[in-house]
Amino acid sequence: MSERVTFTSKNGDAVGAALALPAGDGKAPTVVVVQEWWGLNAQIERTVDRLAAEGFVALAPDLYRGVVAKDATEANQMMTDLDGTRALADLEGAVAFLREHPRGNGKVAMTGFCMGGAYTLASACFIRGLAAAVPFYGIPPRHDYAKVDVPILFHVAEHDGWVTPAKAREVEAAVKQHGGSIRLELYDADHAFMNETRPEVYAPDAAALAWKRTVEFLREHAA
Repeated sequence: MSERVTFTSKNGDAVGAALALPAGDGKAPTVVVVQEWWGLNAQIERTVDRLAAEGFVALAPDLYRGVVAKDATEANQMMTDLDGTRALADLEGAVAFLREHPRGNGKVAMTGFCMGGAYTLASACFIRGLAAAVPFYGIPPRHDYAKVDVPILFHVAEHDGWVTPAKAREVEAAVKQHGGSIRLELYDADHAFMNETRPEVYAPDAAALAWKRTVEFLREHAA
């Protein structure tokens, strides 16, 4: 089960997070998990636990500083109000924290969902030295994909009205144009298909396949 810890953001702030460790006491690959627009809620903590069960040291930073949205209207407002520069500084601090963690092998990957997927893609451009980036159905508004220096596995739903397959292919083309490594996977599903707490969009088969591909990709590049 995950525990609550605190690390230092790149800007010096103290940031809370959920941390889960794999069994045993050996070195393991590490993963930063970036929250959806809801905040660091129980579903994200379960994701951290799932990664630990797969053999990873997993850390989910609390980008909202202890607040969890009660509904979609509040979540949208919180995402809109989130200072992107501060959030990236938090994520850079999370990467540094895992890079020095005594259970870590020194390699740090990142994954995230929805808003967290967008920040994962942004981090692939902004944070140097990541081992892998696995964004789920999120695209940042403006980023220089010429700066990508990390292999990316990009999961996108075919029926997503926000992160459409066309937009995802534009990201894929931009990364490849500059010599970056990106693999785009499309699923017969809608936005947020990984979130088992939302039966209206959760797609078990697509979620299972995406999870399998994610774990394999993380092991390939971060182990």
